[in-house]
Amino acid sequence: MNAIDMLTKQHRQMEAALKAVAEADGAARATLFTKAADTLMAHVLVEEQVFYPAVNAKRTEDILLESLEEHLSLKRILSDLVELPADAPNFEPKFHVLTEQAEHHHEEEEEKLFPKVKKLLSEEELDELGGRMAEAQAQLLAQEPRKLAPEQADEAAELDEAS
Repeated sequence: MNAIDMLTKQHRQMEAALKAVAEADGAARATLFTKAADTLMAHVLVEEQVFYPAVNAKRTEDILLESLEEHLSLKRILSDLVELPADAPNFEPKFHVLTEQAEHHHEEEEEKLFPKVKKLLSEEELDELGGRMAEAQAQLLAQEPRKLAPEQADEAAELDEAS
């Protein structure tokens, strides 16, 4: 699958998952949050570890550095939320901020980054990148990636060059 199509589809899926968490309560909210948190963290890590390094080689550094700072903010909030029971008084406000920031981040990627990447990478390159991303994401999802958020909430990830 094309990497940009994959990420865009995941953005919509995450937005729907976050909305489902916001509309749920009790045990359902906790269960839905766990799944959404794993999905969000796996998505963020795949972007940082696979997608961003691949497109950084194509001169998109300014957008990528901002994206990494947005990821840091998401990780910090996610780190707080992972430690809270879903019925805690401050869960809902923190979750609302997470949702808003995730939607803002998706919008910026789709409006600023993805158009540049589409001009710089061929369809074949995007398909190959999407395959690598899907494989990395499957591996991450098997490991409860939400639990990685606290250890990654101190500073933004480095912007590595593609290998």
